[in-house]
Amino acid sequence: MTLSEIESSFIKKYNNKPILIKAPGRINLIGEHTDYNLGYVLPASIEKGIYFAAQRNNSNIITVETFFNQPEQISFNIDGSHSIYKAGWGNYFKAIIEILLEQDCKLVGFDCVFGGDIPIGSGLSSSAALCCGFIHAVAELSGLEISKQEIALIAQKAEHKIGLNCGLMDQYAVLFGKKGNALFLDCKDLSHAYVPINLEGYSWVLINSNIKHNLAVDSEYNKRRNSCELVVSKVAEFKKNAHSLRDLTREDLEKVKSQVSPTDYKRAKYVLDENARVLKMMDALRKGDAKAVGAILLQGHWAMSKEFEITTSELDLLVSTGQQLDGVLGSRMMGGGFGGCTINLMKTELIEENTNAILSSYKKTTGIDAEAYHLKIDDGVHTLGC
Repeated sequence: MTLSEIESSFIKKYNNKPILIKAPGRINLIGEHTDYNLGYVLPASIEKGIYFAAQRNNSNIITVETFFNQPEQISFNIDGSHSIYKAGWGNYFKAIIEILLEQDCKLVGFDCVFGGDIPIGSGLSSSAALCCGFIHAVAELSGLEISKQEIALIAQKAEHKIGLNCGLMDQYAVLFGKKGNALFLDCKDLSHAYVPINLEGYSWVLINSNIKHNLAVDSEYNKRRNSCELVVSKVAEFKKNAHSLRDLTREDLEKVKSQVSPTDYKRAKYVLDENARVLKMMDALRKGDAKAVGAILLQGHWAMSKEFEITTSELDLLVSTGQQLDGVLGSRMMGGGFGGCTINLMKTELIEENTNAILSSYKKTTGIDAEAYHLKIDDGVHTLGC
């Protein structure tokens, strides 16, 4: 749904002028599964997002309605009670309300309609956009002073409550994004800096494999986190300040290679190498070196495929197909894994030709219709107006 459609739906149903909030999706140029290991990431917020239309209703009830798949409505009482519901997205809002109440926040009743144009389950972090946008709406309507950092932590805690032990990259990207820039985030101290994306003559294209993933249900995400933590625990036996993979050197990893499984070793090695790729990517972007950027994308993808083992045959096919085309400098799977999208760097003048070639080859081999989106880098969560 478009912003105007969401606003119109709200006005028609509630006969009230809402505040309008945009919570963007995010891409990640490089730095996958490094966030919960307190490493480096390089995401960016995008033009596509989730839009919220909301306004106080002078009651003790928070009513939320969406049109993402089909019309669904859920009501919550501001004291934390709620009626039974089936919609999965309601779990995020329920968790957020519970967390805010635990922090003694005074909530007000309001009506809310939301929707958007993020492909759900495609690795664009729709859940972070959903949580951060909703918290922003609650804070504005209830007159709460909640910083962006606090919103990120509340959103992360909500994800944890419903079963995904995620880091903070998605929330920070959604909240702190800046038009035309990637966001370098050091997940150890949460310091961040902006890196201009200035590759003249080249454009970013997202290709959705239409292989859906559900990280909260699929425990593979948490298995990889456990592998990383196990390796750290072994190193901590002789290195006291080893609290995450960020604290480990390659020499530390080699010392415990015989004490961990080959799988755990490969996964830890991948994370250390991925941190290095983030720094290389920043350097390449600052230099405007599109060729180097493409090479780093490919290195990252095949490491995720062979070492961290989070891609799928369909995603590998999308990347390998692009490698054979002139004008596709590089691509990689993006997101937590096991489905979703590839991010591709292409010559602008060859976008249509190359995109069509990739989609056609993919359809012929898999029978699946993939979808392509031209990416624009936009600002983070913000109120659009009243």
